[in-house]
Amino acid sequence: MPGPAARIDMPTALFRWGGPLDDVIDAFAAAQMRSTGLDPVVTELVRLRCAQYHDCRICSSLRLHEASEKGVDEGMVAQIAQHASSDLDAAAKAALRLTDAMILQPAVADAGLRAELRQHFSEAQIAEICLDVVKWSQQKYLVALRIENPPWEGLEVLSFGADGEPRVGTPAEAEPSG
Repeated sequence: MPGPAARIDMPTALFRWGGPLDDVIDAFAAAQMRSTGLDPVVTELVRLRCAQYHDCRICSSLRLHEASEKGVDEGMVAQIAQHASSDLDAAAKAALRLTDAMILQPAVADAGLRAELRQHFSEAQIAEICLDVVKWSQQKYLVALRIENPPWEGLEVLSFGADGEPRVGTPAEAEPSG
């Protein structure tokens, strides 16, 4: 298990080219994780929906600290796959419908879905949901090669530092300063 607030150190380094593309991808991921326009509950549900589709063992084994503090529990997580008939609130269902559309059938993102999203989210928040889906889909090559096995057992806490870098094991705000 990683130590307190450990940075995720996965075998992704094997697939890095050391060039500008790596820098841009890293900068995008960190910038997206610094975005705070969405309720952390929506961010977490979208993240876990992406994990379900991609079958990402790392993402499935993590729980976003801020979302857990706002009430996301394993009962809620269990409803994600069948969100249309779940007890999740209407905003969460709309965000998950958009996630499904982006990953599986973009044509489903029709005027009806756009109207539903606008009932619950601003344009900036809708854009943030879309960018969350992109961010949480960037690891698909790791899953395809089955090298995304987490080095810990069970569930771990996930948080992000002010720099947007992931921390596993302890909430980022618990990190020692200095």
